[in-house]
Amino acid sequence: MPALIEAFFDDASSTWSYVIFDAKGGQCAIVDPVLDYNPAAGRTTTVQADRIVAFVREHRLQVQWLLETHAHADHLSAAPYLRRELGGKIAIGQSICKVQNVFKALFNLEPEFSIDGSQFDHLFAPDESFVIGNLKATALHVPGHTRRTWRT
Repeated sequence: MPALIEAFFDDASSTWSYVIFDAKGGQCAIVDPVLDYNPAAGRTTTVQADRIVAFVREHRLQVQWLLETHAHADHLSAAPYLRRELGGKIAIGQSICKVQNVFKALFNLEPEFSIDGSQFDHLFAPDESFVIGNLKATALHVPGHTRRTWRT
């Protein structure tokens, strides 16, 4: 069974979010949902996320997963908002723990900030299999948004 995919573009951050599902009325995963942020006002809104909420409800989908592909520097995640609105588990690759460790020092986060990924409902291991309704999926480790050491 082929996956059905609906894409949502956010002009402000130039990023894409996706809803992946097996059929109308079936299970779905939401990938990299955007929370609107106005830096001048220091406020967030849910305009982009509400477009996804409307799509999910219109197609009678049940949210199984809210998938983050990486720690986002290009936008704020709407995953917690969508979990409150639609349900589902927030998941990311287990390498987020390494990123959190770097971010904790880099951004001088409070000592209580946990670097064990406990902010997420599930941490995927590389090549871990999972399902989205009747769709089979595999979590892939794709480095690129993490700290690197360069040698010349």
